[in-house]
Amino acid sequence: MRIEDWAAARQRMVERQILSRGVADRRVLDALSAVERHRFVPVDVRDLAYTDQPLPIGDGQTISQPYIVALMTELLDPQPGDTLLEIGTGSGYQAAVLSSLVAQVYSIEILEPLAEEARARLEELGYRNVTVRCADGYRGWPEHAPFDGIVVTAAPPSVPQPLLEQLAVGGRMVVPVGDAFQELQVIVREDSGFTVRRSIAVRFVPMVGEAQQG
Repeated sequence: MRIEDWAAARQRMVERQILSRGVADRRVLDALSAVERHRFVPVDVRDLAYTDQPLPIGDGQTISQPYIVALMTELLDPQPGDTLLEIGTGSGYQAAVLSSLVAQVYSIEILEPLAEEARARLEELGYRNVTVRCADGYRGWPEHAPFDGIVVTAAPPSVPQPLLEQLAVGGRMVVPVGDAFQELQVIVREDSGFTVRRSIAVRFVPMVGEAQQG
């Protein structure tokens, strides 16, 4: 497919799958229009890159459907000077979307092959403000905390306490929570504690590692 054909497919994706379903933040829509999702999926499913569905990326993991990426980004409400933490790099697509919206993205992936591939892909595509680390995301990345926002792209049974502790006052975390049935939560840290707003029912791969130990 030619570059202009990919661009047209991407624009149709934004208009028909994202804008039409209520995501209205212009910066988020522009980011989804700019990031070449077909570069973040395996070649054998590349022709499906701009359809509104999750796609396999190897190691039993998936890239989220574009609408969910857009919704989670809008709920996070990222600002230009923010430093963000992402748990679950996957192929690097969500990090790439966030890259143009904030100052710095730190992203953790527990599976080494995916972490290495995402790091190389993001570097090749010029996303210089994204740093990828292979580790268990349950403990976050305390060296760079506090974070203005945290986005979790795998579902823990409950929200990891270390991630709550690494959220700056006034910061937001967007996280799918639950086992078989999950809900997307928006958690805001305030001076006196945390507030939780429930968004929609979702289905994510489970957050593995320490998150599953009780």
